[in-house]
Amino acid sequence: MTDTNEDADTGAQRPRRLAEGWHGRYFEDFTVGDVYKHPFGRTVTETDNVWFTNLTMNANPMHFNEAYAAGTEFGERLVDGTYVIALAVGMSVIDVSVNATANLGYDDIRHHAPVFHGDTLFAESEVLDTRESDSRDHVGIVTTELRAYNESDELVLSLERTPMVLKREYAEPSAAQPPGWPEGVGTQPADLE
Repeated sequence: MTDTNEDADTGAQRPRRLAEGWHGRYFEDFTVGDVYKHPFGRTVTETDNVWFTNLTMNANPMHFNEAYAAGTEFGERLVDGTYVIALAVGMSVIDVSVNATANLGYDDIRHHAPVFHGDTLFAESEVLDTRESDSRDHVGIVTTELRAYNESDELVLSLERTPMVLKREYAEPSAAQPPGWPEGVGTQPADLE
């Protein structure tokens, strides 16, 4: 690999360094009332719906039989509701549970409106509660309300989600070993000397 790492203005060599990236929130970072608007909306495709429906053996023809769905009040296939849940939860991971050790529960799940092929979903989480774990010193428990909207700002899903989240002092993230990376993989500080 060639890397001149040259400053565009001066032409001088710049030292290479491992730059810190996003390491996710730790238990101490959550404050009741904070709302995190998760990045990256996601357009739901027909393929997403058909594959997920088949993978989970959901035999309701509303999700995979166009002729059947055309005769319903919706006039077309609906996206599998459990896919909508999985997608919204996945969208929230970057802000809520990158540093989770377990999800304790999903509660009060409500589908407020149908989701159709071609809808673009967006998600946000509001912190409802935080508390110390009674049984584990290295984590705290965070409860959030996760809400998903379509591109027309229509609420399509809400649920409460409760993960156990690492405390910062137990995580010790670094630029060389961010969350999810095994020790020694990729560029290391010694590689830059």
